[in-house]
Amino acid sequence: MNGVIYDARRIKAYEGMKKLGCYAGKSEEFLSKLWEALVLDDDMMKEWMYYLDHHALLDEVVCEGYSLTDMYVWQMKQYNLVQDMGKNTADCNKEALVLDTFAAMACMKKEPEIYRKRLEEGRGMDR
Repeated sequence: MNGVIYDARRIKAYEGMKKLGCYAGKSEEFLSKLWEALVLDDDMMKEWMYYLDHHALLDEVVCEGYSLTDMYVWQMKQYNLVQDMGKNTADCNKEALVLDTFAAMACMKKEPEIYRKRLEEGRGMDR
């Protein structure tokens, strides 16, 4: 058994993602991509584990001056805009928003310019 490292926290984190993903109606492909991003980024994994334990964001991961909370609010605004509600209604799935928030932050860390522009300027009227 030399050289084998077993981290039960990551198994728990993966199981938590699968449960939330199922509840939120996320595809296997989405969850696989998000899991890969978390596994490759220790800070994001720490945030994810904290979220599962506390149902709140630790908010230590920051990219281009934007935290996970900033990304969550941005995701919520996008949802409200698409739903043409103008406010956060009861049918808004908070777990889906959290998963989208982590996915958006992972993408922003890969392509910061694109996401910073979206956050600051919006996606444009024709998107």
